[in-house]
Amino acid sequence: MAVEADFEVNFTGKFIVKATNPMPDQPHILTLSNLDLLSGRFPVTYFYFYPNKPHDHDHDGSNFTSIIESLKTSLANTLDCYYPFCGRIVTNPHTNEPKIMCDNSGALVVEAHANIPLKRLNFYNIDRSLQKDKLVSINPDFPLQVQATFYTCGGVSITFTFDHALGDATSFGNFLLSWSEIARKKPISCMPDHRRNLHLRARSPPTYHSSLDHTFVKCTMEEIMNIPTAKTLIKRLYFIDGSSIKQLQNLASKNGKQRTKIEAVSAYIWKTMVTAIDTKSHGMCKMGWLVDGRSRLHKNEDENSLSNYIGNVLSLACGEASVSDLNQNSISEVADMVGEAISKVTNEEHFLDLIDWIECHRPGIMLSRVVLGQGGPTVVLSSGRRFPVGELDFGFGSPVLGTVCSTIERIGVAYMNQRSSAKGDGSWTVSSILWPELAAALESDSIFQPMTTSHLQL
Repeated sequence: MAVEADFEVNFTGKFIVKATNPMPDQPHILTLSNLDLLSGRFPVTYFYFYPNKPHDHDHDGSNFTSIIESLKTSLANTLDCYYPFCGRIVTNPHTNEPKIMCDNSGALVVEAHANIPLKRLNFYNIDRSLQKDKLVSINPDFPLQVQATFYTCGGVSITFTFDHALGDATSFGNFLLSWSEIARKKPISCMPDHRRNLHLRARSPPTYHSSLDHTFVKCTMEEIMNIPTAKTLIKRLYFIDGSSIKQLQNLASKNGKQRTKIEAVSAYIWKTMVTAIDTKSHGMCKMGWLVDGRSRLHKNEDENSLSNYIGNVLSLACGEASVSDLNQNSISEVADMVGEAISKVTNEEHFLDLIDWIECHRPGIMLSRVVLGQGGPTVVLSSGRRFPVGELDFGFGSPVLGTVCSTIERIGVAYMNQRSSAKGDGSWTVSSILWPELAAALESDSIFQPMTTSHLQL
């Protein structure tokens, strides 16, 4: 059911939450790593939706008050371990690069009330319902912001917005999981490691493969603000059934080569993409994949393991193919192209080279060329299969949906972010920023299903 035009949110409280046991003495300065500098400063927002439980008939707000108080208390305890999240991100006057002042300035928690039940939200058209001026609070003074919104049905949505300088999806997933564990009075499963420059220092002298110059570029804020966006980009949320994923994986796995689910779905997206571009203007099109380097770096050094590292350890794999090849090749052949492109990035040497490439181009802003709109038609896919969804119980039940949505206004690529659904049955949710023709092409069959309240059992 579509959201009503008069959907309104009333903001009823703002709270600054600080760590319960802050670090003593002087504020601790956390210098960003080279990979932090590559990820930049834009906000990353996660949406979680919690329905009212059948046994809970308290819709007068008192239950919501207890939820807010519980969230604030457990957040304060979580910030003891994740102290950079309640600091301030400031500019180093000597390098003009950001740094984190871990001074316990606090995180921002916003309380709000919506005038509709959860089932009236339009979960498919993210542009229409999951708006940053209603369900997402953006305040540049706080690197971590949380908004809890209470609905007339007794349901709750919680949005978490992080400054990307704090970390990447793995970092934020560990933080949210730790917070939910503390809220339920359980020991945390990840003791965070904040030693950024111990793990990700450049080599001396820095050296890198010349191919990185074709993938990444030093740029200016003016170039970022003027990213060419040839088409209107729309934000949509999709549901993919587990059986559809398995079917694509079977089609992609031929000649004894077992392809991953991400490789298989990527092949389908890449083939679909060529039906949604102007082939007279573009004979080639690209796909990109965000790759986490934690399992690739320091494999033989237990003390420097990055499994609990909080920060950015991301690179971008990029594949390019001709329109004719993508049209003619089978799903399995395109999946081979996907696997080959990703394999070039999933190794330690690539990440060491990338750290050194950034070192050679500092100071300044660095991005991948495709994100700046320099690569022609491109879809970037981010996989969050390990990101906590159904596990995120803060003491009032599990969510029916956990997803990500960007509040950035300009981006040079189409972007898709995959998450396991809260059902835990192998199905996915995919949050997408697409040009309209690509959205229409993906929706032309039954694989990418527009998200509905039925999928969420609301």
